[in-house]
Amino acid sequence: MEKKDLRYYAKVHSVESFGTVDGPGIRFVLFLQGCHLKCKYCHNRDTWNINGGTYRSLDEIFDKIMRYKNYIYPNGGVTITGGEPLLQAKFIYELFTKLKEENIHTCIDTSGMFPITDDIKNVLSVTDLILLDIKHIDNKKCKDLVGKSNKYELEFAKYLSDNNIDIWIRQVLVPGITDNKEDLLKLKEFISSLKTVKKIELLPYHNMGKYKWENLGLKYELEDIRPATQKDVEKAKKVLGIT
Repeated sequence: MEKKDLRYYAKVHSVESFGTVDGPGIRFVLFLQGCHLKCKYCHNRDTWNINGGTYRSLDEIFDKIMRYKNYIYPNGGVTITGGEPLLQAKFIYELFTKLKEENIHTCIDTSGMFPITDDIKNVLSVTDLILLDIKHIDNKKCKDLVGKSNKYELEFAKYLSDNNIDIWIRQVLVPGITDNKEDLLKLKEFISSLKTVKKIELLPYHNMGKYKWENLGLKYELEDIRPATQKDVEKAKKVLGIT
């Protein structure tokens, strides 16, 4: 296969035309292929391999989004998730630049576990909202849970705050792993240091993606962890001081 210009082609896993949980309003959600983390609770395990998915051109994706403009504009928009979308930052910049010309709201769902490079700065300059997945506020526990330090994602959050980019903080609530009261209080303290947080979402852990691990012949590492209940979520919300 000829080498693709990654500004104008993306490795795509799938799309969702009428998303309602990944940002405000009705959204066109683009799932990009590839992830550099190893989250034990991942329910999209099939997105990790950057060599998976299908190449789609910038024009093809933009044209498809435009077919839904009447539904997603002005109260919704486009969200790019994954996998880890910022692995394909050059493409996102080109797509979001075209979307901003159409006054469409742009959003990225990311771990933020990247150094702030010029490519990242470019993308953020055309991004209206970041759904920032704080994997774990405790660095040691973060490494165990997702395979990497939380250093970059906390620096990423500070960069967003300092540059007036809106943030929705997200954390998967995993019983016995991310619901410790002391850790939640540390998370609360960190969030309070940020100026642009508009929303905090606790996503209850579930094991509905377990079959994807099994289909790939892989061991599901949280086999013995029960799904989070609404009671777990309410308890954590109380610690964080959110409703």
